[in-house]
Amino acid sequence: MNTNLSSTASKLRIVIADDEANARRRLFDLLDELEEGFPHKVVAECETGVAALQAAERGADVVLMDISMPEMDGIEAARHLLKMENAPRVIFVTAYDQHALAAFEVQAIDYLLKPVRRDRLLAALERAKPLSDGQLDAMPRGARRYFSVSERGRLVLVPLDDVIFLRAEQKYITIVTAKKEYLIEDSLTRIEEEFAGRFLRIHRNCLVKSELIESFERDADEQGESQWIVTLRGRDDRLLVSRRQHAEVRRLAKRISE
Repeated sequence: MNTNLSSTASKLRIVIADDEANARRRLFDLLDELEEGFPHKVVAECETGVAALQAAERGADVVLMDISMPEMDGIEAARHLLKMENAPRVIFVTAYDQHALAAFEVQAIDYLLKPVRRDRLLAALERAKPLSDGQLDAMPRGARRYFSVSERGRLVLVPLDDVIFLRAEQKYITIVTAKKEYLIEDSLTRIEEEFAGRFLRIHRNCLVKSELIESFERDADEQGESQWIVTLRGRDDRLLVSRRQHAEVRRLAKRISE
């Protein structure tokens, strides 16, 4: 999006996302002081990253986002925002210490240190720019709580708790849940590393939620050749296990059955 931040032709739509009411009020008041020289409209105030995403979908140019929030932190929310067709620009609002702030500056990401100063807010808004995947990957964060899927121009959040297994197919990954399947572009290896222990690789193209593995057993393929598969609790799926993963899958299945 090519928004001129100093233009008076249209007002910049801003979302404020912070779980602290006082912090949201502080940002709102500072923006109000900037209104005359910096036309804008605060279109939403949110307490979580999920709420910020929902507000951004309704239309936003900039999201002023705290990093530490319940349900979904600011880093994860920013990563999901990138999947939107008209992704808003993100400015992080943080109470990080000096060492963390230095890391942000190296990555050329705008941030505001609480308590926010008016001149610092204005400077950040004037430098606001889209965040790249590389910049977000270099920032400290915990594992995602959601996968983001783009469907017919809208953003769909798939809770991690709903995912049963993931299967790589060419450049896409199929996310399988009890109700529906979704396609995303991602790396199975990166997902495995991010959620170490939560998902188990049973094949080079498949990760399964560890806690759902019910059994590890021998089966035969269509040619009658022996192969190993896993069954999942409450599911009819019979997923192939590669020879390379036999030992690890067997250990987990044995531990679960004990």
